[in-house]
Amino acid sequence: MIKAIVMGAGGRMGGRISSLIAVSEGVEVVAGVEKKGHPVVGKDLGEMLGLGKSGKTIVDDLKKVIDSGDVIIDFTHHESSLQNLELAAKKGKPIVIGTTGFTAEELKKARMFAKKTSCVLAPNMSVGVNVMFKVLENVATILGNDYDVEIVEAHHNLKKDAPSGTAMKMAQIIAAALDRNLDKEGIYTRKGMIGERSKTEIGIQTIRGGDIVGEHNVMFVTNGERLEFIHRAHNRDNFARGAIRAARWVINQKNGLYDMQDVLGLRTT
Repeated sequence: MIKAIVMGAGGRMGGRISSLIAVSEGVEVVAGVEKKGHPVVGKDLGEMLGLGKSGKTIVDDLKKVIDSGDVIIDFTHHESSLQNLELAAKKGKPIVIGTTGFTAEELKKARMFAKKTSCVLAPNMSVGVNVMFKVLENVATILGNDYDVEIVEAHHNLKKDAPSGTAMKMAQIIAAALDRNLDKEGIYTRKGMIGERSKTEIGIQTIRGGDIVGEHNVMFVTNGERLEFIHRAHNRDNFARGAIRAARWVINQKNGLYDMQDVLGLRTT
């Protein structure tokens, strides 16, 4: 039985991951963690999820429970996720991180910490989205520079980072396939007399509203035709199921930083 510690247990993703683990074979939640001062701290995890008393109290510090688990699952905030990865590395505990918004410097630290433990860090744990990543790489390589590339992402009005980590990952994959520098070619806003669109720019636009779980639309456009690739998340279960799948996988891996392409066996290089 795989023993999982769920960070952000009182949040939307942490709660859903815990609920799905409760009905999954071969894995169980042994501890839930929330930030200090959160109203669920001190409460029974099972009762909070509406699953009945579990005997597992939600704590406010990973250090209190890290020795009880085989793997940590973290969908919190990039700063706290990095701190949790650092602690996991010190303890040699595998960790799955689905948090977005990491800076380049934070990712550099994550790679350093992952030398001492196995870590799956991915902006999107959905199997469908990760298949789409692979498809976009192949399509961009085939189409080359003859098609304009535009990415539009939409999420709920509580999402803090923009563009989404998933949209940025899509842009990075396409830019690499087209041998472009995304730092120079990424266009995030358009307003006023901006002139003609350059052939090498990659548009990445953001929509925020209501309770949209997540939608990503990638367009390859040329004169006379347009190819569109769309992924719509109907709920958070696909992300949660992907995180559980990653947790089962990462505990058997050597130290290092991985993503869902590795988990799903989609990486070819």
